[in-house]
Amino acid sequence: MSSQSPPVQGARRYLVVAVCFAAIVFDGYDLIVYGSTIPSLLEYEPWALTRAEAGAIGSYALLGMFFGAILAGTLTDRFGRRKLFIGCLVWYSTAMLAVALAPTPELLGLFRFIAGLGFGGVAPVAIALVVEVARPHEKNLLNALMLSGLPVGGVLAAVLTLLWGDVLGFRGLWALGASALILVVPFAIKVIPETAPSAPGPAIAGDKPARGPVRELVGATRLRWALILFAIANFAGFLLVFGLNTWLPELMRGAGYSLGSALTFQVLLNVGAIIGGLAGAVLADRYGNRLVSGAYFLVAALAITGMAMTPSLGIMYLVVLLAGAGSIGTQIVLFGYVATYYPARVRASALGISTGVGRLGAVTGPLAGACS
Repeated sequence: MSSQSPPVQGARRYLVVAVCFAAIVFDGYDLIVYGSTIPSLLEYEPWALTRAEAGAIGSYALLGMFFGAILAGTLTDRFGRRKLFIGCLVWYSTAMLAVALAPTPELLGLFRFIAGLGFGGVAPVAIALVVEVARPHEKNLLNALMLSGLPVGGVLAAVLTLLWGDVLGFRGLWALGASALILVVPFAIKVIPETAPSAPGPAIAGDKPARGPVRELVGATRLRWALILFAIANFAGFLLVFGLNTWLPELMRGAGYSLGSALTFQVLLNVGAIIGGLAGAVLADRYGNRLVSGAYFLVAALAITGMAMTPSLGIMYLVVLLAGAGSIGTQIVLFGYVATYYPARVRASALGISTGVGRLGAVTGPLAGACS
């Protein structure tokens, strides 16, 4: 059996966090830029897409994430973090080139599904990496800093659409997602440490011994029930995150705002997520992940109710910030909760399965927005 690689020492762990952050930025950009370009896509006459068709295409990448998260999460506990992380990064970056060149809506949906396999896989592996290189007192904070790359990618998607949308068009904006091949992959190859699969740990008291991370998760009663509850929480969280990020610009434009103002709301949503995620990590280290996750879900529910009341512009800005903190921010805290709840030998599998099942909520969000 291979031995574990030596722990990451000194400042190198921060380089690992930085590379994982960059990968998640592109992950977030590639996912959220589709929502930023939906108004232009609906106006593209050669395709003549309906809202329902655009929503379905938006869900294909998220469906791919369902399979990608589960596969990568389970495989990385067996074969190590480095191979899976770099493989997922190269996979989704290359797929974004195909997305940008898609000649028909049908192929666009297929290529987004293929890209989604990589999108779904990179997050569980990155979370496992960061939690394992971090010191005990900084696990939640470094994990939140890394995962804030998701809303940072959302901000970039909205800002670049505002600045360059007319010049690049939706295809050019999609193609920018492939630049991770030259901006991130070389650093990942140099920085991300090799890891070896962890040996199976002792059986949980009262449960039968299990072989392999998935069997251990399913065989141990406490771990199994926790996994089910985490999956349900992820479903609810992802439904909010991707429903809002896919349709917020179009919904705001339908409410009478200009395209520029509608995209500003998407920027605010993701800025709120960055602030909320980092604040949530600090609070989680002090008060516990469970309490903070529950409070954040309540904030999201209240904020979305407030958005539905269409308040004045200034109040709407504040409500959208809170919606970002309570939706995407909740997911950042929830990821940290899962990662710190499970032992290293099953951590990535638990992350992959719970977030993979949660991706079904991500699929539901864009479809629900298309029907609104």
